[in-house]
Amino acid sequence: MEPMTFARQAGAAVFLVMLTLSIQCAGVAVLISWARVSVERGIAHLSSLHAAVLMIRFSTLVIVLHFLQIFVWSVFYRLYCLPSWESSFYFSATSYSTVGYGDVVLPHVARLLGPVESVTGVLMCGISVSGLVALATKLVERESDGPPTRYVRGLVERSEAELEKVS
Repeated sequence: MEPMTFARQAGAAVFLVMLTLSIQCAGVAVLISWARVSVERGIAHLSSLHAAVLMIRFSTLVIVLHFLQIFVWSVFYRLYCLPSWESSFYFSATSYSTVGYGDVVLPHVARLLGPVESVTGVLMCGISVSGLVALATKLVERESDGPPTRYVRGLVERSEAELEKVS
């Protein structure tokens, strides 16, 4: 392994961040498109259980997307910084998630990459959360635009009956 200068670390960091951002944006775009089709196709018939399953599926796929990004970083670490795949993936996962246990560290000449991956991981998680919030908002809007639930109809009928007694 050849030592990395600051310029090479910065170049590698820019490349990895751009690759990570590309994977995240493309993946979230596909997931949002899929979720939009799923919601619009069955918007009138989507029960609360089906909405929950849709959220679970979306969340699971987002997690898979994050693991793919962690893997990309771990490949770089394995090729240029760390001696094993296990330590490379472990270091990448702890950096990306900002846990940072510190039991596996990069060599001194590559230490810039860990914090860059941490900041990138936080940003990618933020993008994922925005997709989840958008989906949840759409599902809640769908729920409120639909016919009233049995519980709400019962409250309305009871309120009307009480108003008639008072009049």
